[in-house]
Amino acid sequence: MKLWEKNYEINKEIERFTVGRDREMDLYLAPYDVLGSMAHITMLESIGLLGHDELPVLLRELRAIYGEAVAGRFQIEEGIEDVHSQVELLLTRRLGDMGKKIHSGRSRNDQVLVDLKLFTRHKLREVVDAVGALFGELIAKSNEHKDVLMPGYTHLQVAMPSSFGLWFGAYAESLCDDMQFLLAAWRMTNRNPLGSAAGYGSSFPLNRQLTTDLLGFDTMDYNVVYAQMGRGKMETGVAMAMASVAATVAKLAMDACLFNSQNFAFIELPKECTTGSSIMPHKKNPDVFELIRAKMNKLQALPQQITLIKNNLPVGYFRDLQIIKEAFLPAFDELLDCLDMTAYIIRRIKVNEHILDNAIYDPMFSVEEVNRLAAAGMPFRDAYKKVGLDIEAGQFTPCKDIHHTHEGSIGHLCNDRIEALMHETMKQFSFDRVEQAEKKLLEP
Repeated sequence: MKLWEKNYEINKEIERFTVGRDREMDLYLAPYDVLGSMAHITMLESIGLLGHDELPVLLRELRAIYGEAVAGRFQIEEGIEDVHSQVELLLTRRLGDMGKKIHSGRSRNDQVLVDLKLFTRHKLREVVDAVGALFGELIAKSNEHKDVLMPGYTHLQVAMPSSFGLWFGAYAESLCDDMQFLLAAWRMTNRNPLGSAAGYGSSFPLNRQLTTDLLGFDTMDYNVVYAQMGRGKMETGVAMAMASVAATVAKLAMDACLFNSQNFAFIELPKECTTGSSIMPHKKNPDVFELIRAKMNKLQALPQQITLIKNNLPVGYFRDLQIIKEAFLPAFDELLDCLDMTAYIIRRIKVNEHILDNAIYDPMFSVEEVNRLAAAGMPFRDAYKKVGLDIEAGQFTPCKDIHHTHEGSIGHLCNDRIEALMHETMKQFSFDRVEQAEKKLLEP
């Protein structure tokens, strides 16, 4: 069954090539296609294109199909082109001609647009929750080890005193900025394209505000041409936000791999979270963080993948856009898996509290000594030269009792402010409104 079928059959090889992985990808969208259809037919009834007695019957069957999709029992049958065709086929089988009425006033173009928006905002909420959970673990570790010093590096050379409070807290604050990108992605996503049809609207008197409210969107994509132009643009914006999160997590994973090695020994991963070697019995490999690093680096290419598919398309719909699904839809699960695993490991990391017992780290206190001399009245440049000569002569004795007091320093982490920044951003997501709208739509 194809929604566009006429009185001829398409060449089988052409069909194989053009359908591609559409059926596989559309299974991600099945529950959301049903939700969009429920809102659409409710609107159709309100403008007289569906009978008062037909609406409750259709809604009942759509709720049943939604349940099947959520439970993983929904399948797109062989010979059925996509999720939209399958839903309409199931309705027609169960209700006869009544099932054929649900497509009035829309195209598969705006149907898949709304499916993608509903799917994406659902996944964005999961990502926001997972980022928030990782943030919490990092802040907790930062507070727990705020007084444990560690070397700070520039050029991979021992540089100045840092702390585990700073290290963990830095990644927590990085996630605050990532959350700003996720908020922008959410706002772009949570706009309703339904009613734009094939990209040029409809002669039916559609009530687009009604479907916007029924689906819990903040607003609609107003211009019908732009609604179609948004296909690919939304995915790019969301992918950029995901890539921002991925960059933070990849960098953290790199640090963890480095700091877990014997040469650094700053942290220790629990042995049950490491893997071994088939030949070297002593090995405890940080495979988890290595895979997280690789997967998050791969995810940072997602915006470029999407851009290269869509960047030279003129206005209107083109089948090229279908290929974006193959990169975009599965990416959320990979990101979520890595976020969950990172939070799990961070909670269990052990910190070495005696790093500075090793004299190789003594030179990192040189700046502290320069600043002490300068504070006592010696010109800074003279203090710098004196300490440098003492180090060269092997006469430098570090004072490891340091006192940093300014905002964001070792002695004043500002974690409470970082937490407030994160919580303020998270409050701006309209999750409650969406949840209430979907719940109301699904209620008998």
